[in-house]
Amino acid sequence: MHPVPLAPGNGAEGGEAGPASIALAKGSYRARTAADEAGIRAAQALRARCFGLDTSHDADPHDAECSHVLIDHVPSGRIVCCYRLRRVDRRTIGTCYAAQHYALDALEAYDGKMLEFGRFCIAPECTDPDVLRLAWAALTDYVDREDVGLLFGCSSFAGVEAGAYLDAFADLRARHLAPDKWQPGVRASEVFRFGADVTRVPDRKRAAAQMPPLLRTYLLMGGWVSDHAVVDREMNTLHVFTGVEVGAIPESRKRLLRALV
Repeated sequence: MHPVPLAPGNGAEGGEAGPASIALAKGSYRARTAADEAGIRAAQALRARCFGLDTSHDADPHDAECSHVLIDHVPSGRIVCCYRLRRVDRRTIGTCYAAQHYALDALEAYDGKMLEFGRFCIAPECTDPDVLRLAWAALTDYVDREDVGLLFGCSSFAGVEAGAYLDAFADLRARHLAPDKWQPGVRASEVFRFGADVTRVPDRKRAAAQMPPLLRTYLLMGGWVSDHAVVDREMNTLHVFTGVEVGAIPESRKRLLRALV
């Protein structure tokens, strides 16, 4: 895969330039930044389908502040994956999507570039592992080029029944809680406080099977999570705030990610 420079992406708050455009290819797939409203609407349509929403498009006010990355299946022209990126800093962290669910006051002390990675989805019928590899390759290329220090977002478990994921939550509590200095506080009205309420010893095999793929990838990079899950009944998910400090990613994992670019 070889990065191809394109025009700059969307703007961001705080007077900063938005994420630079992305253009990578691997096999039958191409990753690109949506260049117009039609591309954004295509991403919103795929999101609605993947999230099982009773609407043709999943849209919110944050879309206007983000750059939207699409992965196309080139032979058919179908969009098979999408996600959105929004750069924030200590002044604008409170305006990001995650801040409506989590109290992120602690991150106002983070002195570096932050990137919110969200609304990640892959078309249910698409099982080619090259799609996920290309998605992370495109993200890695951007993080490297823009010197991002902290990548964060919300990692979702399907459904709102915490009992289905007790081993996963116990494993998160035991090994992957955010450092105290960055730990998000509670803002949502309905949460599951696994950091305090789950005391079981996790079955690691069951825990791994219960973890969403996106969260597993974050954890392999040394990522950490909030001590509670938000019960999001509108999206029919339980989600945890997830962060990874780029400088703390193991060198072996960095080499693997960069080898795809």
